[in-house]
Amino acid sequence: MPQLRAAAALQLALLLSAVPAQYFISRWSGSTAAQRYHATTRLLRVWKQWRTSYLNATEWSDWTHRQLSRFKSLVGQGQQEEQVSPPVETMIFDNDQGFFGASKAVRSPRPPFVFLRVGEVVMERKGHRIGVVVSWDPELRAPPEWVDRMYSDSEDIKAEKTPHYKVLFSGPGASSLMVAYLPQTQLERITGMRPDIPTLENYFTHFDGTRFVMQDWLRELFPEDEDG
Repeated sequence: MPQLRAAAALQLALLLSAVPAQYFISRWSGSTAAQRYHATTRLLRVWKQWRTSYLNATEWSDWTHRQLSRFKSLVGQGQQEEQVSPPVETMIFDNDQGFFGASKAVRSPRPPFVFLRVGEVVMERKGHRIGVVVSWDPELRAPPEWVDRMYSDSEDIKAEKTPHYKVLFSGPGASSLMVAYLPQTQLERITGMRPDIPTLENYFTHFDGTRFVMQDWLRELFPEDEDG
């Protein structure tokens, strides 16, 4: 059987549509020249609409894509939402990766090079802010992007093996809170001061005149911090 090329198929389609088109024009147009003019104008407008929509490959491609996407969503095969990691600024408050002192591992035995203890009042040496230690890591535990932002290449090696502490500070407002993760070299223990910092009651039961006394759940993580 001879194959029909695309050009020949198009010519055949035009020939076959000529008779219906002539019949359609004769029934749609009127007998006067004005009526035939308006009929021809309407016919050209309809043809333009068909050409830019139904006969447009791009339109058909977009329509097919929309229908396929709708079908996938109906049967549960739509694109899965990407798991977005929380920003580092919020991870410092709490996270499941164990960064910034958030690890649930028990800190025992206590390394002798960790000088500060949970519940102690400290001063940040650069800004002289007064805060309270609520957690510590024997060495730096933070996301790489945070480490790159906070330390230069020369400081990075030193910081990795330096104990780091999660410290709560009062913010600029009366009820605002600031959380920092600082190396041991930037903190200094102070006594005789009881800072008023929001959320301390979530970690401690009271202030004994020297330091804050840990709640039971926090003491389980740092069992040796109240021995000294």
